[in-house]
Amino acid sequence: MNSLETFRTGLEAIRAHRMRSALTVLGILIGIAAVIMTVGLGEGAQAKVSSEISSLGTNLLTVSPGSSTSSSGIRGGFGSATTLTLQDADALASKTVAPAIAAVAPTTQDEEVLTAGTANWTTSVVGTEADWLGVRARTVVEGRFLDEEDVADHTDVVVLAPTTASELFGFEDAVGQTVNIAGIPFTVIGELNSVGGSGSSSTTSSQDDEAIVPITTAADQIFGGTTRDSVQSILIEATSSTTLTAAYQETDDELLMLHHITTPTDADFTIATQQQLLSTATSVDKTLTVLLAGIAAISLLVGGIGVMNIMLVSVTERVREIGLRKALGATPKLIRRQFLVESSILGLSGGLLGAVLGIVGTQVLPSLVNQPMSLSVWATIGAIVIAMAIGLGFGVYPATRAARLAPIDALRNE
Repeated sequence: MNSLETFRTGLEAIRAHRMRSALTVLGILIGIAAVIMTVGLGEGAQAKVSSEISSLGTNLLTVSPGSSTSSSGIRGGFGSATTLTLQDADALASKTVAPAIAAVAPTTQDEEVLTAGTANWTTSVVGTEADWLGVRARTVVEGRFLDEEDVADHTDVVVLAPTTASELFGFEDAVGQTVNIAGIPFTVIGELNSVGGSGSSSTTSSQDDEAIVPITTAADQIFGGTTRDSVQSILIEATSSTTLTAAYQETDDELLMLHHITTPTDADFTIATQQQLLSTATSVDKTLTVLLAGIAAISLLVGGIGVMNIMLVSVTERVREIGLRKALGATPKLIRRQFLVESSILGLSGGLLGAVLGIVGTQVLPSLVNQPMSLSVWATIGAIVIAMAIGLGFGVYPATRAARLAPIDALRNE
């Protein structure tokens, strides 16, 4: 019996038990589709996180204050202290002190209620300086951004992100309108472009939902407090990606000197790069992807067991056929190949159909679950190869069992 005849005989055996074969293929199909869509979901999430972090600004360093300790000895987390000041930001902006730094933007923020006429909206109010726009790689689509005079004169002006402007003014032009923040009227002088996504580690709101005011105005009229020169973070833009390491070192050295700290491990501030944020987020996404893919792979194992079960049943049902073939001269190798072909067809069919379902799922599901998904070519090819391996691997034992049947015993079987 040649290979073509063996393949034809295998197809006939599968057709003879269509329902049983279909259920076996279904088990593999579900597992393959689940693996492809899970990997696609993980890669889509990684791409989304990378895009959002990159949108925060290029060549960006974020300096945060250290932790605080209350009078009762309770330690706060990083960022809870007030160890960074406007004077620190001014020092870092000096080209003499830090030539690798292109721009510096100190920031402080809090949630506040904004009102405009009968409309009100709670959003993040960010106090900062003119360089914030460039550091965060944002643009103004209407009006203008804050300038040095606004900061120096403590001007009551505000720049709104698109979502904030829409919630307060609807389809009206926000520029020139008046917004009350903490009961104080502010004039809207500009509207930012839309970038979407969530903010940096220091913000919990969307980048499209915030109000930007001069940091001096925010300290004096909105946030208040006894430490009005303190800032929650200092955003630093390096002159280029190649000078990011130099900018990091210059920032660290200058702040250690300004804070009179001789031992770097005792620093009352932390410096994070975009690459660190991206690496952390990507690591988490990869871990979740591996976990979900592992769970999906269990269904592949179940599908493989289904293949073995069906093939064992097939061997049991076809004992007389096997005995007759061997009596007519069929070798154990030929019998083994016959059953391996059948299990391979089941595995390949499940793999191909599962790959089709997985590809369709990666195109349809993003709009339904509002999450990005990407199609991984390697995951798709790998899933099909795994399906074939499952068919072969779980078909070996039944095929070997069939090949070992003695002709006389098989022919005697009732």
